[in-house]
Amino acid sequence: MHISFVLFICNIFFFLFLSNICVFFYDQVHVLPREAFGKSTFELAVMLMKRFPLWMVDKILLVLARLILGNVEKYGLKRPSVGPLELKHTAGKTPVLDIGALEKIRSGKIKVVPGIRRFFPGKVELVDGQVLQIDSVVLATGYHSNVPSWLKVRLSL
Repeated sequence: MHISFVLFICNIFFFLFLSNICVFFYDQVHVLPREAFGKSTFELAVMLMKRFPLWMVDKILLVLARLILGNVEKYGLKRPSVGPLELKHTAGKTPVLDIGALEKIRSGKIKVVPGIRRFFPGKVELVDGQVLQIDSVVLATGYHSNVPSWLKVRLSL
């Protein structure tokens, strides 16, 4: 999601004339606000984890995300059933902190698509059968977080 936002900004400032910017996720993803109540979401989560069990902090973060960002599922972003911190702790999957891409998704300047089935010269076929003309594809894969190795959270489920 961050890459699609950066490409949108490049289109504005560097006049690359990127006609359509699309993003897709292979898996479900938590999108959280970058900040809440003047604090970073990470700082807020750490502060809450000192006082509440992890499952409750997850619920609080999800309520804040819904209040601040709205329902992101209506834009094609599917949330996992497991909370963001529990998912981070158990699977190492990091939630996405929104830095402005969601506004561009809402406005239609960045389009969420269901996924790529296959590539053709100058085109991609999506899993829903739709074919898009493309100039380039940026594959943002292979990210492995090391947070579980240094973040020790007591799971209170």
